[in-house]
Amino acid sequence: MSDVPPTGTVGDVFPDLAAFDESLRQRHRTPVSTYRLQLQRAFTFADARAVVDYLARLGVTDVYCSPFFRAKPGSTHGYDVCDFGELNPELGGEEAFEALSAELTAHGMGLVLDFVPNHMAVESVLNPWWRDMLEHGPASAYAKFFDVDRRPVKKELRGKILLPFLGDHYGRVLEGGELALAFQNGGLDVVYSGLPRPLDPRTYPIVLRHGLTELQAEVGDGDEHLQEFLSVLTALEHLPPNTDTAAARCAERQRESRFARDRLTRLADASPRIRRHIDEAIAAIQGTAGRPETFDALHELLELQSYRLSNWKTAAHEINYRRFFDINELAGLRVEEPAVFDAMHDLVLCLIRERKVSGLRLDHIDGLFDPAGYLDRLHTAILERRAAEMLPEGEVAGAWPPRLGEWRQAERSRQPAGPVARPLFVVVEKILSGSETLPAWPVEGTTGYDFLNDVSRLFVNPRNAPVLRRVYERLTGRIDPFAEVVYDCKKLITWTSLAAELNVLAHALNQLSEGDRRARDFTLDSLREALREVAVCFPVYRTYVDRAGVSDTDQQVVDQAIHRARRRNPAMEASVFDFVRSVLLPDREGVPEAVYDARLRFAMKFQQYTGPLQAKGVEDTSFYRYNVLASLNEVGGDPQRFGGTVVQFHQANQARRERSPRGMLATATHDTKRGEDARARLNVLSEVPVTWGKRVRRWAALNADCRTPVEGSPAPDANDEYLFYQALLGSWPAGRTEATAPPDLVERLQAYMAKATREAKVHTSWITPNEGYDQAVTRFVGECLTGPGSRAFLARFLPFHRRVAHAGMVNSLAQLVLKIASPGVPDFFQGTELWEFSLVDPDNRRPVDYAHRAALLTELEPWLNDESPRPSTEQTAAVAGWLADWPDGRIKLFVTACGMRLRRRSPELFLSGDYVPIPAEGDRADHVIAFARRFAGEWVIAVVPRWTLALTGPRPGLPVGPDVWGDTVLRLPTELGEAALQNIFTRESVALTASPDGRTVRVAELLAVCPVAIVRGESR
Repeated sequence: MSDVPPTGTVGDVFPDLAAFDESLRQRHRTPVSTYRLQLQRAFTFADARAVVDYLARLGVTDVYCSPFFRAKPGSTHGYDVCDFGELNPELGGEEAFEALSAELTAHGMGLVLDFVPNHMAVESVLNPWWRDMLEHGPASAYAKFFDVDRRPVKKELRGKILLPFLGDHYGRVLEGGELALAFQNGGLDVVYSGLPRPLDPRTYPIVLRHGLTELQAEVGDGDEHLQEFLSVLTALEHLPPNTDTAAARCAERQRESRFARDRLTRLADASPRIRRHIDEAIAAIQGTAGRPETFDALHELLELQSYRLSNWKTAAHEINYRRFFDINELAGLRVEEPAVFDAMHDLVLCLIRERKVSGLRLDHIDGLFDPAGYLDRLHTAILERRAAEMLPEGEVAGAWPPRLGEWRQAERSRQPAGPVARPLFVVVEKILSGSETLPAWPVEGTTGYDFLNDVSRLFVNPRNAPVLRRVYERLTGRIDPFAEVVYDCKKLITWTSLAAELNVLAHALNQLSEGDRRARDFTLDSLREALREVAVCFPVYRTYVDRAGVSDTDQQVVDQAIHRARRRNPAMEASVFDFVRSVLLPDREGVPEAVYDARLRFAMKFQQYTGPLQAKGVEDTSFYRYNVLASLNEVGGDPQRFGGTVVQFHQANQARRERSPRGMLATATHDTKRGEDARARLNVLSEVPVTWGKRVRRWAALNADCRTPVEGSPAPDANDEYLFYQALLGSWPAGRTEATAPPDLVERLQAYMAKATREAKVHTSWITPNEGYDQAVTRFVGECLTGPGSRAFLARFLPFHRRVAHAGMVNSLAQLVLKIASPGVPDFFQGTELWEFSLVDPDNRRPVDYAHRAALLTELEPWLNDESPRPSTEQTAAVAGWLADWPDGRIKLFVTACGMRLRRRSPELFLSGDYVPIPAEGDRADHVIAFARRFAGEWVIAVVPRWTLALTGPRPGLPVGPDVWGDTVLRLPTELGEAALQNIFTRESVALTASPDGRTVRVAELLAVCPVAIVRGESR
């Protein structure tokens, strides 16, 4: 495709909307596959550039990078952005990025960027917007950039922002001398734990006039430096107050304070005496540890600032800025404001225009005030830049905008009927719960958690759910159903880490009730409790009520939540729930416009609360308490949905093909609770629940001496111990047969259990750690794996692990094939082309050995080369050898490379091809999953097994050959005709059998050597 823009008039270039549509399609790049790289100081742009050639050889079409704008120093993930206008210097900065971009272009690859529109790091040095807001308060040019409540319930915080970053109570920190003033860059900062926060320039004179009389007496009033110093102080004292938010006065304050700081800088450099005076003035107000009265002046100075320093624990109840979940260090942005949107997106839109970014993954879309509005604005901004590329210079400003509007209107009218031309590949991080579907947004789809859970459930046997639950209940004593665990956990979060946000909502709701004579008698407490119950009973992350109105889905969700809340609280007055419903589902009819606007704003703010509540209550609490089968406890998952049918999987894939054929397909991400192969392993437990229960009972008896009494009870408790055995089973290295644990695994499991028990919030937590319990858990893990009795335990653990791990390996290959062949864009998290048994982050951010992977891929190349293929006998022998030595990971790398290269050769087949379920017949039909993809006469058929322990018996074995599959056959689509089919892994031709009902193929032939198959062919 040429990058030269067309010539001629608008009418010549695009005589109709269809012409524009087609031109846009030609310029649109859709990844055929993506590979996620976690950029950080230990893996920079240069390191990413070094692996591009390897990824291209693997078959990857697009690199998918974690956020790479300037982040907090040392950030290991990039989500703590400090400056959207600068590439992260820790990653190598602009020069290194340009080199990476050029390398990707040379290999014909694109770059998908993870972009964070919801929040920024509250970093007062590197975040210029946050620093300016702290310095100037409401008068800052960036005061409206952050989602701050400047009229909170607590009157002492009116006009201020709470900064909950002190390690102890404010008074103790102050009187301990831990808050120090510093003069730097012409300004005054208060420094705590090495981090400065700026003082309001209008308050500098309070400090700098200390000892001024002595200075005047020493140097004399005629001293030019003294005269300049006094002039600066006068200018600072006459700055407009930070409460004056008139535009002209704000500009004056910004301008004059900047000039004053510049003058102070020059003065301090030019006059050693003035500099000494500044240091002495700071020392005079600083205070002396052990003498509380000496800190009065510093305290009074800090009270005049636009922020209030406080203990970090106060955030739970009093914080007045919206956070990312409950993370104090990440402040929510008001991207719905045009000025904020423009400032945040200037650089990223520039990179898109320059073709250095070819796609976006939008982080935490549910955190935004108006997701649909944001996506529409982003879509339009990108479209405008694409239009500028597509038209001759000078046309965009004239005749083009009306045409652009026509196209946008036509595009909206087509949704959600089917995919349309997009100006850019965009996916959103959106967790779909249950049967929830993605709203009709101008995006390709989600980041793939829906697929992750659909495919994982295939390998969980639902028939054994009652048995596994009984095993869990007998071993742990936990009998509460998951729904009750979720209710309790979400309610706990409303009382603790998200209590402040609920209080803000409750007071806002109370204000609305005061304006409604039918609701004015509802007390603040009753409104708060009703709101709490409705939020806790929400079945999904959020609704999407906005100015476009209330959808049927929104109404169903709110009604379901209110129904549940009423049923759980029969003593609460029913009418209070009616009022809550009327506010959450605002209706224009019968109410003044101002009332409607207020209710709509409340509903949209409430929607920003239910998402974090769901995430913290379910993913970060319930999933560490309810441990029946840990592989079900995954982002977007529901442990109540124990297993899934093949029909359900096909239905989900067909819906994906119709609604979001270019959405991402994930099996592991930076946020998943465990590595994809660990999850696949744990799914095997659903096949052998009785044996598993017996093993755990035996292991618990062997490890009894490893527990420590804490407050009269053994620690860890049975539930946490049960989780430990699952974590150990999932993470034990493939092929390790020695009854000794690798030291790094011991450390990783100790870190995991420390996180898991604190997230569970039963015996310990992040906010209130129980050191006794924490130490007991750490000791337990260490003793189990390295203590005197560890060999006896591991000797009994390893035989069971060997059997489960082997079956888990087959599960892993099966889910890999399903991801490669299903409708969508398969995403590979870094390193997952080999076995991935990581635990939750930060364990999954460990370095990836790309040199080792590249060497293995080179070794496999003779069996991957389509231009000079090996004979099928050699190919099958090689595959059989890799399967026999499966722990080294070559078989997974081989399947990955074969599948990815096939996708790259036939992109339309996988991105646009039909999805055709293929039924199985025979005794083993329930153990096989098969479907075809079809496009313009080209076919691909994917075939994988499931629940393989029932097929292979008590010893580790492969589900291959006639002894396993017997007479099981696949009934192929009649449209396939006389196609010649070949297995891409073994290169064997596939023989078809004619029958009265069509053509069939024996599963035993397809899976004669390798337990998974991708078959390709062309209709004749």
